[in-house]
Amino acid sequence: MLTIRQLEEHFHNLPAPLLEIVVELRNLVQQVAPDAAEDLRRQGLVYYYPQRGGPVSAGICQILIQPDHIRLAFIHGAFLPDPTGLLTGKDRLAKRYTCIKDFESAPWEELRSMIEAHSRFDPYTQTFIEPAAGSRRKL
Repeated sequence: MLTIRQLEEHFHNLPAPLLEIVVELRNLVQQVAPDAAEDLRRQGLVYYYPQRGGPVSAGICQILIQPDHIRLAFIHGAFLPDPTGLLTGKDRLAKRYTCIKDFESAPWEELRSMIEAHSRFDPYTQTFIEPAAGSRRKL
């Protein structure tokens, strides 16, 4: 993972309130998936498990910088449980995202749950890998 300093240098033009959201989302990913690879992209950050594949086949999430908000995106988000209706992007095949405009109103627990669920999703079988036993359950 990048250091906070590297992150701040890369996103030096980002307003502090948005950078605060990026850092908190990054912390959630690190808690949920400490072995995740982190790729710095022009539009934001991408997280995935390199031992399972690349950003698409083993994607955890994307933190995308927008002019007035941060977008937390899931490449296979259409398969995620979304009981509170946070995800949008239904015009896309499988990718879904949620917009976070300010730190205080962000639904952090729900976001953490989505990151955790998507980190266990296997797009080849369309099942979720169980964290403890390694078994799979159907959607």
